[in-house]
Amino acid sequence: MPNPWFQFKQFTVWHDKCAMKVGTDGVLLGAWADVEQAQTILDVGTGSGLIALMAAQRNPIAKITAIDIEESAIIQARENFDRSPWGNRLTAKPISLEDFAASTDATFDVIISNPPYFQQSLHSPNAKRTLARHATHLTPESLLSHCARLLSPDGSIHLILPISEGNNLLGKTDSYRLFCTRKTVVLPTPASAPKRLLITLKSCYEPTKNETLTIETGVRHQYSEDFVRLLQSFYLKL
Repeated sequence: MPNPWFQFKQFTVWHDKCAMKVGTDGVLLGAWADVEQAQTILDVGTGSGLIALMAAQRNPIAKITAIDIEESAIIQARENFDRSPWGNRLTAKPISLEDFAASTDATFDVIISNPPYFQQSLHSPNAKRTLARHATHLTPESLLSHCARLLSPDGSIHLILPISEGNNLLGKTDSYRLFCTRKTVVLPTPASAPKRLLITLKSCYEPTKNETLTIETGVRHQYSEDFVRLLQSFYLKL
């Protein structure tokens, strides 16, 4: 039976009530996104609250709002927030991005999301897992439109997507006056094809900073120096 919790150096994430468990995508995004200078952070599709908790560890002052359409995920996120050292700065709300954007005048210095992306694959018989994994309720256009509205003038949006979905989203950013300022291609090993894109978007143009991140050296569970440097503040064994 899968472990119902995942232990990090400074906090524990319980994920037994969530459709999507703690995984490499969320951990990568939580460690990679530039959150240190933000006063306000929005985590879209928070699930267990993993990324919001990572942001709270990295930024000692930011107020962090976490939203998710699935109420059981929000219950879990609230429990994880309350158990963490940063519960007074973390708020979880059961609401869609569309409804949240329509209900607030607030803007955010950082918006961060590990969004649903399996647009073409078969839906899971588990309705909660389908909500978490598929873009049925959060299309690229909806994500970009609402995030652009909620972004502060000097703010940034940080996303992780599979290569094809990431490139598809980048092809739509001009319509929302968003510019890709940083893009990191993620490879499982040096010999592997790229699997993920980490993307930063801003409303002000900057030349794109292109990077590559390899997770393992090619030996099972032997991590690259770049991966260790990125995750050593979080993973217990790094």
